[in-house]
Amino acid sequence: MDILSTYSMTLIVLAAVFGLFMAWGIGANDVANAMGTSVGSKALTIKQAIIVAMIFEFAGAYLAGGEVTSTIRKGIIESAYFVDTPELLVFGMIGSLLAAGTWLLMASWAGWPVSTTHSIIGAIVGFSAVGVGVEAVNWGSVLGIIGSWVITPMIAGLIAYFVFLSAQKLIFDSEKPLDMAKRYVPFYMALTGFMISLVTIKKGLKHVGIELTSAEGYSLAIGIAIAVGVLGKILIMRLKFDPAADKNMHYTNVEKVFAILMIVTACAMAFAHGSNDVANAIGPLAAVVSIVESGGEISSKAKLAWWVLPVGAFGIVLGLAMLGRRVIATIGKGITHLTPSRGFAAELAAATTVVIASGTGLPISTTQTLVGAVLGVGMARGIAALNLGVVRNIVVSWVVTLPAGAVMSIIFFFIIKAAFGV
Repeated sequence: MDILSTYSMTLIVLAAVFGLFMAWGIGANDVANAMGTSVGSKALTIKQAIIVAMIFEFAGAYLAGGEVTSTIRKGIIESAYFVDTPELLVFGMIGSLLAAGTWLLMASWAGWPVSTTHSIIGAIVGFSAVGVGVEAVNWGSVLGIIGSWVITPMIAGLIAYFVFLSAQKLIFDSEKPLDMAKRYVPFYMALTGFMISLVTIKKGLKHVGIELTSAEGYSLAIGIAIAVGVLGKILIMRLKFDPAADKNMHYTNVEKVFAILMIVTACAMAFAHGSNDVANAIGPLAAVVSIVESGGEISSKAKLAWWVLPVGAFGIVLGLAMLGRRVIATIGKGITHLTPSRGFAAELAAATTVVIASGTGLPISTTQTLVGAVLGVGMARGIAALNLGVVRNIVVSWVVTLPAGAVMSIIFFFIIKAAFGV
């Protein structure tokens, strides 16, 4: 216990530095989920995407990232095993932040879109199982996460496949694609408004202290959907296109309509992502601050110190600006050729999957969801439309993420433990 009081400032500074590093990794790797499809489909340039993501990721992380956060994410370890040795939990959380941040740096440099959630979970499982004992890990939760590797991309891929096919049939394969776009795109806009507002309501608002019942949440989302649909209809009707132009020109104009829609979905996805995934960096940091400041008391929820959220938000923005373009290129260009309509189908599918998962409590990775959705769009055009080499590398990097985080966190845990003479 005296270790915590003797080195309290050192431990908090270490946790803050590695928490910033982990948030940097989230920005470098995970933000591509929100922006990769927009860049790949040329709805946004890489520069515009980075600026948009910086604003909305920061807003999501800072405004909706959580006043109170769960100290131990997803219930993956049993805190009861650390009651007598809280310093081990502190060392482990610091080591986990460093391990997950290091893995995200390596993956981002290689351009692999990996799951930041799985990186930190792997790290926490690693130090707990080896440093404390295998019984300290809730293995049921871990198995659920491994199961989600298959389930989430599959759900997102199927939804994207059908969204894209519906747009193909209703709009692109028709005699007058532009007229059909004016008729059907407002419905797609309303559906997008519904899903994105549900993501924000379910994942964001509770952090700001606004608790809505399911009925209130769905009513608000339906209201937003109708407003977005009506606004979309008005804006599309005001667009002036030459009806005498050839069909290719019509296709180009229809894609322009979808490009506008994609920018809206990208902003909303970035906000929802910032509010949700900043917890991967600040959860362990909040745990360390809470345990050290309370003199070793471990609680399931930690009140955030005022400076913790800005550390997470600033780290995300920094990582995105410095290294984000590599993973954005993989998602946007590497897997399959994207147009605004295909990118839109992928983003709508990803948002829908996030809503389904948060409603059912399915552990989810936004990365795997979006990659699955992009694969689904590619599959709608046939297997030849996919770059199978890139897909293989991505799947391998997913499988490696948990063990890589675990192995590194075990090493760092023992180094930190030895450094403090425990």
